[in-house]
Amino acid sequence: MKPRFYLGTLVTKLTPTRAVALAAACLALLSACDPARVDRLEEGVSTEQQVRQQFGEPVSVTVGADGTRTLEYPRQPEGWTNYRIQIGADGKMSSLRQLLNADNLARVQPGQTQAEVRERLGRPAATQRFGLRNEEVWDWRFRPNPNESKIVSGTFDAGGRVLATRTADDPRAAPAEGR
Repeated sequence: MKPRFYLGTLVTKLTPTRAVALAAACLALLSACDPARVDRLEEGVSTEQQVRQQFGEPVSVTVGADGTRTLEYPRQPEGWTNYRIQIGADGKMSSLRQLLNADNLARVQPGQTQAEVRERLGRPAATQRFGLRNEEVWDWRFRPNPNESKIVSGTFDAGGRVLATRTADDPRAAPAEGR
């Protein structure tokens, strides 16, 4: 009898570090397919069903008073994109936007609310609360160009308003030492 090898067996034999690396690699591969998915859709022509065939189930769906539906496809924390796709009342895709771009990032300004920032950039890759300082920091991973990975952080005060933003190199994109 031939021995069988199941993915579940592989995963249970991985160290936690390797399991995280495997999951990250799988998610990165999935997000790498996004440009092909985008190319298969056309504004004003593609239906919600076609969007879901390409992107899968959205993380959230918001229905507007006018019947429009907004589908959210964040690729955070492992990817570098957040997609927002609008479906008009007619059932056709009216817009497909990648939110983590230079224009949107530059529009995040001190004084804006968390809701305004979330609307502009989509779901963050990570959030961290600093109780002693009474601040919260949200991070998004993005790529200003194909060979560079960055993290933009928004710091919010106790009232949920932007205090500051900063951009730094993504530490996960740096070459690992000793390899």
